[in-house]
Amino acid sequence: MRTGAAAGHEGYYHEAVPYRSDDELLAVVLPFLLGGVSAGEPTVVSLGERTGALVRAALPAGSGVTFLPGGDLYARPAVAIRSYQRMLAGYVAEGARQIRIIGEVPPAALGATWDWWARYESAINYAYDSFPLWSMCAYDTRITPAPVLADVLRTHPRVVTPDGRRPSETYTEPKAYLTEERSPLPDPLQRTPPLVELVDPSPNRARQAVYEADSGLLRTDEVEDLVVAVSETVTNALRHGRPPVRFRLWAGVDRIVVAVSDGGGGPEDPFAGLLPVADGGAGGLGLWITYQSCNHVVLNRSQGAFTLRLTAGNPHFTD
Repeated sequence: MRTGAAAGHEGYYHEAVPYRSDDELLAVVLPFLLGGVSAGEPTVVSLGERTGALVRAALPAGSGVTFLPGGDLYARPAVAIRSYQRMLAGYVAEGARQIRIIGEVPPAALGATWDWWARYESAINYAYDSFPLWSMCAYDTRITPAPVLADVLRTHPRVVTPDGRRPSETYTEPKAYLTEERSPLPDPLQRTPPLVELVDPSPNRARQAVYEADSGLLRTDEVEDLVVAVSETVTNALRHGRPPVRFRLWAGVDRIVVAVSDGGGGPEDPFAGLLPVADGGAGGLGLWITYQSCNHVVLNRSQGAFTLRLTAGNPHFTD
């Protein structure tokens, strides 16, 4: 039997917690956590270092709350989904009737890479709906930009503050939200001529271009992961997109950026990249691999073209 606000609800009960002070955060989170422990439910904190320490200090000693390293868990959206699904399945196998989690994306995710975290927040409404999960996602309004807060309200069905909880008036179902035409922030490197520009390249030629662009400033594993992602992306564009396939590469002091475009509309599956495709069709498996290989992936549908932008190295550029 589920308890608290999620009592009687089937599936995922997803709430946003926009807070203006540490006291406001604690006023919402502490009853949520202690209520879970009291009900014998797995109760988990997946916050960053500062907020995690704040909550830990406010809880009584031996509270029974589990703390996860939130920064590591939220390295990449597809990795976070896979890790959470594995954890939730484990709790359910042990007999959990409800699981409570309070989490937050790292502050750096609120900037240049927010677009794929917005997709994550939307997609998990579907990805976690087979579990008896009640989760809260904390957003500090003192550091969260207004456009990000607008996306938070569109990707969370419910909002909770110390004054109470309410439905989000702008919540948008994932399949609609994830298929909208969006214009993510361009990387400043893209304002300069590309270092490499190819038309209809073979996957091998595209891989070679990445190796040639590497000046040794990036970690070897980041370069190798980008090579895998580029190979998958070019293969998918040639196989499933519409010609011509255009490959462009830029290299900066701390990152390599690759954009692969074709004249098609992109994958039909709105969850492509964030969730694996069971049959591996229409490039879904390759995009899922790409999401786990790069430090940032941008999907852009606009003007009759589909572009996938891949970043290795530091994706948190400032404009």
